Amino acid sequence: MKNRLLSLGLLGAIVSALCCFTPLLPIVLTAVGLTGLLGLLYNDAVLLPILAGFLILTGYALWRQKQQE
Repeated sequence: MKNRLLSLGLLGAIVSALCCFTPLLPIVLTAVGLTGLLGLLYNDAVLLPILAGFLILTGYALWRQKQQE
């Protein structure tokens, strides 16, 4: 379970960082056909808290892994 939590946190942090700092999100939404959501989701007020949440989740998973050793 601890490895799943760590991998989820790392994967989410990487994906949200890519969406935050590169134009990955507009390309993906255009390819899927959800361009209408672009104005809502491609916003720093949405992406930065998601990135922070995944970074906190990663830190928690690392802390929990260290406590169990």
